[in-house]
Amino acid sequence: MPRIATSLTLACMLALIGCADDGSSDGTLTTIDPTTSGDGDGDGDTESSSSDSTETGDGDGDPGDGDGDGDGDGDGDGDGDGEPGPLCGDGKVDPGEECDVGNETMFCDGDCTYAMCGDGYHNMLSEQCDDGNSESNDGCVGPCLIASCGDNFVYEGVEECDDGDMDDTDDCTSACVLAYCGDGIVHAQDEECDDANMVDSDACTAQCTASFCGDGVLWEGMETCDDGNLINTDACPTSCQPAVCGDGFVQQGVEECDDGNMIDDDFCANDCTGLGYAPCFESDFGVLNNGDPWVVCTIDQDGAWVSANTGGTYQADEICNFLGFNTLSEWGGTCGNVCGYCENDTTCNNPGSMNFDGGGGGNWPQLGNTVHWLCTNE
Repeated sequence: MPRIATSLTLACMLALIGCADDGSSDGTLTTIDPTTSGDGDGDGDTESSSSDSTETGDGDGDPGDGDGDGDGDGDGDGDGDGEPGPLCGDGKVDPGEECDVGNETMFCDGDCTYAMCGDGYHNMLSEQCDDGNSESNDGCVGPCLIASCGDNFVYEGVEECDDGDMDDTDDCTSACVLAYCGDGIVHAQDEECDDANMVDSDACTAQCTASFCGDGVLWEGMETCDDGNLINTDACPTSCQPAVCGDGFVQQGVEECDDGNMIDDDFCANDCTGLGYAPCFESDFGVLNNGDPWVVCTIDQDGAWVSANTGGTYQADEICNFLGFNTLSEWGGTCGNVCGYCENDTTCNNPGSMNFDGGGGGNWPQLGNTVHWLCTNE
């Protein structure tokens, strides 16, 4: 450096020192208090209060490098390019974003990822729920739907079953509980009835079967007995009333007969003893003033099959009444296998078959020639 310049510099410094003395000074230098506001760099930043701080003011009002983020790299996202960085919802797909249309849609979540059931983000437009798993036994099932009875998914701890329908008559009711006898709902495949109780003595048993005579369960108000069978010859016939003389059922070992009426002079007396009008009973000549004999092929409380024993005419309706029956039901005039008549290999104990053809001479109900007929109470 030239000597002249050096001299000028020195002179200026001396001049400045001299200017600091206003004539009233004692000759000492005035210094600035370091605790006053400002950092002396004229940039508008607040100087760090730490005595060992290395931060330098940059004029932006924040400590750092002037970009406002305080990281010293000169941009807002830390990559040094001076750009503020990605912003979800700005309508621009930035690095790190799968989608960005400015707001949440059915296809783009609010966090700028593609909407997907099970990702744990509840998209309010396309999902009822999203619990972040693929399980269908909790409160959020299938395609992110809130669990409900009838959705075909069993909600553990809440539902016993879920068959996807609201049909009450199958294995799983519309309340998503398993069907059972006594629930008050008739299970079509397994139950005849269901009265919502376990009482056996009413119209619907505790097994959810309809009560009936012969089921072995006494139906209160309807049955006096029920021995669990459909045998008419024991103490409790199929009427489920105790056997009595006159009920139309012959009680084995107790009654000889039972024609169900209180007529004492028919084939069964009122004390249920027989009067001899049994199979193979044969009339005497002169019965009913017609002079022609007849034979009983079969007889019980339901009816009597009667056949002419010889040729002649028969007042068939009167013979029916004599035997205790009120109706002449059917008759025939062909010489058939009737109690041995016309056929050598049949007898009253082997009478053949009832072939009624409506034939027979005479004026009905007076029958003639080779005939046989059926007496009933119908």
